[in-house]
Amino acid sequence: MNPSSPLDSIYFINIPEDFKFSETAFHIDTTIPLPVQKKADDAPGSFDMKSLTEEQILAGLLTIMAYDQKNTNIQYYRSILKHARPNLKKELGEAAILKAKNEDFDLAEEIFRALRGFDPEDMTIVLNTALFFDQRADSYRKSGLHDDADAYDADAFNYYREALEAEPAMPDAFFNAGFFYLKQRKYKEAKDSFETYLALTCDVKDEELGENGIYKKNRAQQILNDISNRNMDDDHFKAAYDLINRGEEEKGLEEIRKFIEKNPDVWNAWFMLGWGMRKTGRYEEAKMAFEKALSLEGGETSDTYNELSICLLESGDIKGAKKLLEKALAKDSENTKIISNLGYVALKEGNPSLAAGYFQTVLEIDPDDKIAAIELSKLEA
Repeated sequence: MNPSSPLDSIYFINIPEDFKFSETAFHIDTTIPLPVQKKADDAPGSFDMKSLTEEQILAGLLTIMAYDQKNTNIQYYRSILKHARPNLKKELGEAAILKAKNEDFDLAEEIFRALRGFDPEDMTIVLNTALFFDQRADSYRKSGLHDDADAYDADAFNYYREALEAEPAMPDAFFNAGFFYLKQRKYKEAKDSFETYLALTCDVKDEELGENGIYKKNRAQQILNDISNRNMDDDHFKAAYDLINRGEEEKGLEEIRKFIEKNPDVWNAWFMLGWGMRKTGRYEEAKMAFEKALSLEGGETSDTYNELSICLLESGDIKGAKKLLEKALAKDSENTKIISNLGYVALKEGNPSLAAGYFQTVLEIDPDDKIAAIELSKLEA
């Protein structure tokens, strides 16, 4: 389907009163025009009623659900779908999740649109849409497509906000929104979300929660303890991240230094200090900050090793950078940023064939990674 004009892919037709698909087919009101999906081999302006199938009508109805939710006949169209496919929400939901998992994002987004059009009151669909855009943003950011990732983060935020306002309240909306805020270093918002999740589930018995529900409660409490113990909901910490993230590194570094004065044992703060330093090209100072982060509880992460390796590589310590990247890869074996950086190390070592192998691996994991594609094309040329 062409996403720029999806409604161009359907006809609106009037079914003759004596027309029948089969004895078991659903009833059609012949006074209301039906949307019908065009066949790929249909000539412009041509239509053969004798070759019409139920699948064409169902596909046309789903297109209306996705792209024409203000259609005057949409309630009737919904009733046809409910009658023809009683398990439609479950089937489409599973299909959308599978497509998202396989990173067939355009088709997954179309299915979620159809689901929301089919049942706009179902807040579970809204929450799943938020999770989908959240996942899509993560994938694009790993591929170096930061502007696209930011746009999908904004979409995710809008759907999370809608799910958080649902009545009655949905505990899972607060649990998942908490992780969304954590990734964006919005610790106050994350704390509020996890606290609300725990409040909504505090009176639910363990046997009702099940193993997954118990895990979620324990995980939410663990994160809350971590935020509180490390004082990460501090205004200086939040301001530092926002400033560095939008390119105002010097102001951000001032804020994170103020935070570190009061909280010298928070690894995330030293990581942020190193991140700001690295972005401004002060690699030796950044190196010291990342080393401090590694020495603190919780700081031994793949991201810390990766950032420190960049500093070493820029300072000419190729062997040291490679060693750190191998440690990072051991912690996160499919992190394309780390694998790409191993490719750059191989180039520095004068080993273009090994570098090409790393960039090819990145593209096997993420075919949309533009940086790896560019580097590989240079090597092939």
